[in-house]
Amino acid sequence: MKIRNQSPKGGTELQFEYLEKYVDKKILDQVQITTSVPEKIPLHPSKLNILWQKNSWDQPNITPWFKDKSNHHKYDWYVFNSHWTFEKFRVVFDLPLEKCVVIKNGIDNIQKAEPYKIGQPIKIIHQNTPWRGLNVLLGAMQLVKNPLISLDVYSSTEIYGKNFYEQNDHDYKELYKQAEALPNVNYIGYKPNEYIKENIHKYNMYVYPSIFEETFCISLLEAMAAGLYCVTTNYGALFETGAEFPMYIPYEKNYRLLAQKFAYGIEAAADSLHREEIHNHLECQSAYAQAYYGWNKIGTSWKRFLEGAVNAKK
Repeated sequence: MKIRNQSPKGGTELQFEYLEKYVDKKILDQVQITTSVPEKIPLHPSKLNILWQKNSWDQPNITPWFKDKSNHHKYDWYVFNSHWTFEKFRVVFDLPLEKCVVIKNGIDNIQKAEPYKIGQPIKIIHQNTPWRGLNVLLGAMQLVKNPLISLDVYSSTEIYGKNFYEQNDHDYKELYKQAEALPNVNYIGYKPNEYIKENIHKYNMYVYPSIFEETFCISLLEAMAAGLYCVTTNYGALFETGAEFPMYIPYEKNYRLLAQKFAYGIEAAADSLHREEIHNHLECQSAYAQAYYGWNKIGTSWKRFLEGAVNAKK
């Protein structure tokens, strides 16, 4: 199989690794999967051409191609990482439904956190790129009064590679300095996903005041699987990924007001962490994430889809 990754490093590459781990190479060798940006590479003349769409519909390197309906026949299949993403592309670009399928992102081997006991320190993790709401989160942490609460920030443009980092990270230096200056915030910067997976069980909460329309959000799913109390906005596909488990803060374009709402949400969630009903809730949350989004299940979905698609083309 030729897998062509036009997306930045991070979640997309991790999903490809899982795809290769859980789906038979004989099947994968019969297809060419391209991510997100159509025709960044030439279409394969004989293999099944699949566009694995993970980016938002309004990206400038995507929209013009999809607006031209004469392009839609070029791919045999379009695979979307969420129903939210699919619906956006369906409504905006009128894609042929018979070429579209939703197979969500997945996770693998997440260790669970221990139930919180009253009086323990409350550790929050935030691992997202800096333009997706870090400014709001830092504003919220300035308002948080509970002395037990601390936040570790894993945020950097380095996840997108050296060139992107060197060209763009300077735009967020002041934001990083703000994080370093706050007494209840520990700015860590970039750590690879393996590090996050190995350490996420040491946290109690995951907080993501997203101001970016996520098409899925793997970091939320990993936190859910680890049994962390999740607090996030209801923006984009976050509600689909999180289902009924996180505390959702309604998205607000006034970021000062959004920060105030998140400060309240953080305090409220922290105050309830010791309760048995919350322990039970987080136990159900973890079981849900592992059962429905474990790559043993996602891999089976890919295997069935690819087998059917390949056989249909013969």
